Amino acid sequence: MSIIASNVSKFFGQPPVKALSDISLEIKEGEFVALMGKSGSGKSTLLYLLSSLDEPSAGKIEVSGHDLKKLSKEEIHDFRNREMGFVFQFHYLISELNGLENVLLPAMKHRMKEEKTAYAIELLNHFEMGDKLNRLPAQLSGGEQQRLAIARALVMKPKYLFADEPTGSLDSANSQIVMDILKEANDKFKTTIVLVTHDAEYAAIAHRQIHLLDGKIVN
Repeated sequence: MSIIASNVSKFFGQPPVKALSDISLEIKEGEFVALMGKSGSGKSTLLYLLSSLDEPSAGKIEVSGHDLKKLSKEEIHDFRNREMGFVFQFHYLISELNGLENVLLPAMKHRMKEEKTAYAIELLNHFEMGDKLNRLPAQLSGGEQQRLAIARALVMKPKYLFADEPTGSLDSANSQIVMDILKEANDKFKTTIVLVTHDAEYAAIAHRQIHLLDGKIVN
C-alpha cells in the first residue's frame, strides 16, 4: 500500500520550465511524511503528482501497486474517491450545503450517504463540531470550516490523506487543532499522510521530513 515515485519530473509552460527534476521516493503504508521547502521549491507540485491530481511529465508513480499512468480517467477518479482524502489551505466547502451535507459529499458520489451518515456525525462530534451540523459554512469560523473539510476528507476512511498547507489560513490555536486531528488520523486509523508545510514545528509531528530545493530532494 505504498506510494512510489520513480525518476519523476514535471515541466510547465513553453518553453518548458522544470518544476521537479528526477524525483524518486517511497512513502510506506501508515507513514506520516512532511514535504518541506521554500515557496517555489516544488513541494505542492510533488503532492499533486503523488495524489493523482496531476500527471508527471516524465517518470512513474505507483500507488497501492497501481501505475497511475495506466489507469483510465474513470478508474483514477474512482480510485481517488475511494482511497484518497484531500485537505487544502482553503476548505472548498459548498456554501449552500450545511456542515453534515458537506462532510457527506464524497459518500454521495458513491451513493453511500445513508451508510456513512452515522460515521460523519461521529467525526464531527469528535472534532467538537456536533452542534454545528446544520450550519452553513458562512456561519462558521475559519477553523471550524477547516475541521469540516478534514472530516469530509476522512469520511470514506481513505488509505491516503494529502494535505497542502492545511494550516496556512488559520491562527495558531486552530492550526494546532488541525495538526492534532491529522496526527490522530495517522495514529488511530493508520492513514498514510503526506503533508505540505513550511512550518518546521508542524513538520516535526511527521515521522519523516522530505526537503525540496529547486525541484530536487536535498535530504
